[in-house]
Amino acid sequence: MRVQSLFVSDVHLGCRFSRAPELFEFLGRFEPENLFLVGDIIDGWKLRRNFAWDDTASFVVRRVLGMLKRGTRVHYATGNHDEFLRDWSPQTFGHVELADQFIHVTRDGRRLLVIHGDLFDQVTRHARWIERFGARAYTAALHANAWTNAVRRRLGYPHWSLSAALKSRVKTAVNFINDFEGFVARYTREQGCTGVVCGHIHVPAIRMLEGVEYYNCGDWVEHCTAVVEHLDGRMELVGYHDAAAVPSIGYHAA
Repeated sequence: MRVQSLFVSDVHLGCRFSRAPELFEFLGRFEPENLFLVGDIIDGWKLRRNFAWDDTASFVVRRVLGMLKRGTRVHYATGNHDEFLRDWSPQTFGHVELADQFIHVTRDGRRLLVIHGDLFDQVTRHARWIERFGARAYTAALHANAWTNAVRRRLGYPHWSLSAALKSRVKTAVNFINDFEGFVARYTREQGCTGVVCGHIHVPAIRMLEGVEYYNCGDWVEHCTAVVEHLDGRMELVGYHDAAAVPSIGYHAA
């Protein structure tokens, strides 16, 4: 499917829970003019220990390179898990633009801020040790997900995410998300934009927020979602299973 732009965030390549096979297949179903990688594509935090890079992660990279060869413009917005790239930001490598944020003008003329979002996470900015602890707790919840769903499959029940359920029900997590979104909306207006595309909190969403069009890509650890800008400028949140109805374009890993 030809689209104007495809926005993907929080893939966490290098983490054992990254859904790289699903992303590889998903990318093959779109032919975008622009591909925005909205941070945390590579999990640099795992480089020190438990780094899990397999062939499928390499295939995802090769698929992106194949899209580049076919004319797709790639824009990489740095995140907190791939913050090592910020030393080279902003920079252009061939047809790949690297920056901490981008301003994207849609086909129908709207200005969208594209940014990972860790800038608006007060924990990330001021208490890094808490952030690291939270990341480990999240990993533990993902391990629990794997065990829980192995049992559920045996009993004939569908997939269920413990970590997502905890985030949606714990009051502090809900308040954190609300605070994050409020900071995003205010910063977006300061940048002279009418909308924002971000990631970071692994909660896919499209809605109006304090007069700002808010698009969160979600992630490729639990939700397997992305944001698509269609050729007429319309924005849509698309999941891996939604895109399964879109015929593959026939991209090779390149």
